[in-house]
Amino acid sequence: MTKWEYATVPLLSHATKQILDNWGEDGWELVSVIPGPSVDGDPRNQQMVAYMKREKA
Repeated sequence: MTKWEYATVPLLSHATKQILDNWGEDGWELVSVIPGPSVDGDPRNQQMVAYMKREKA
Protein backbone atom coordinates (compact mmCIF):
# COMPACT_ATOMS: atom_id res chain seq x y z
CA MET A 1 0.00 0.00 0.00
CA THR A 2 1.27 3.46 -0.89
CA LYS A 3 1.90 5.76 2.08
CA TRP A 4 1.85 9.54 1.68
CA GLU A 5 3.14 12.52 3.56
CA TYR A 6 1.44 15.91 3.34
CA ALA A 7 2.41 19.56 3.70
CA THR A 8 0.57 22.88 3.77
CA VAL A 9 2.35 25.75 2.06
CA PRO A 10 1.43 29.44 2.23
CA LEU A 11 1.50 30.99 -1.25
CA LEU A 12 2.68 34.53 -1.85
CA SER A 13 0.84 36.10 -4.78
CA HIS A 14 4.04 37.55 -6.29
CA ALA A 15 5.95 34.22 -6.11
CA THR A 16 3.35 31.44 -6.52
CA LYS A 17 5.01 29.76 -9.51
CA GLN A 18 8.46 29.82 -7.92
CA ILE A 19 7.13 28.38 -4.65
CA LEU A 20 5.25 25.55 -6.42
CA ASP A 21 8.21 24.83 -8.73
CA ASN A 22 10.55 24.52 -5.74
CA TRP A 23 8.23 22.08 -3.96
CA GLY A 24 7.71 20.14 -7.20
CA GLU A 25 11.48 19.73 -7.64
CA ASP A 26 11.51 18.03 -4.23
CA GLY A 27 8.90 15.52 -5.37
CA TRP A 28 5.78 17.20 -3.96
CA GLU A 29 2.53 17.13 -5.95
CA LEU A 30 -0.07 19.89 -5.68
CA VAL A 31 -3.39 18.52 -4.39
CA SER A 32 -5.40 21.69 -3.80
CA VAL A 33 -5.25 25.43 -3.20
CA ILE A 34 -7.72 27.07 -0.83
CA PRO A 35 -8.09 30.50 0.76
CA GLY A 36 -6.27 30.81 4.04
CA PRO A 37 -6.80 33.19 6.92
CA SER A 38 -7.13 36.92 6.24
CA VAL A 39 -4.33 39.22 7.28
CA ASP A 40 -5.57 41.68 9.93
CA GLY A 41 -9.13 40.39 9.43
CA ASP A 42 -9.39 42.08 6.03
CA PRO A 43 -10.69 39.64 3.38
CA ARG A 44 -8.85 41.62 0.68
CA ASN A 45 -5.61 40.50 2.34
CA GLN A 46 -6.41 36.80 2.24
CA GLN A 47 -3.48 34.50 1.61
CA MET A 48 -3.81 31.25 -0.36
CA VAL A 49 -2.64 27.91 1.03
CA ALA A 50 -1.44 24.98 -1.08
CA TYR A 51 -1.88 21.38 0.04
CA MET A 52 0.90 19.12 -1.22
CA LYS A 53 1.60 15.38 -1.06
CA ARG A 54 4.40 12.99 -1.93
CA GLU A 55 5.01 9.31 -1.50
CA LYS A 56 6.80 8.39 1.72
CA ALA A 57 10.21 6.87 1.22
